[in-house]
Amino acid sequence: MIPRRSLFAIVVAVGVVAWGTLACGVLAVRAEEVRINDFPTVERVLFVEACARDYPDRSRTEMVYKCSCVIDALARELSYDEYVDASTAFAAGQVAGERGAQVRNSNTGQALASRFRAARGNARQQCMMPE
Repeated sequence: MIPRRSLFAIVVAVGVVAWGTLACGVLAVRAEEVRINDFPTVERVLFVEACARDYPDRSRTEMVYKCSCVIDALARELSYDEYVDASTAFAAGQVAGERGAQVRNSNTGQALASRFRAARGNARQQCMMPE
């Protein structure tokens, strides 16, 4: 038979481990939530405005919702710093001539642009963006 004092110590230890595990899980979720929300509000607004302008034949309200969905999906997949690097490489690679060629011919530029294309494609598909 286990002495009453030892049994109490075991129950307390199990409780501490359970609460510690729960607290770690909550902190991990909170850290992920912070990472998802590291995009500045102004950047999100500018993205949505530019995105909605790209679809003048669609309802503005529809596109605001869909474009908001896209930037939220991008924020789930990329940190803000990764988004800036990848979208900059993508945009610079679209520039014609020698300047664009420097990005297009660079392994880093190609990898960043490819990552942005993939993330943007996934986000657009999730949000049912028109072609």
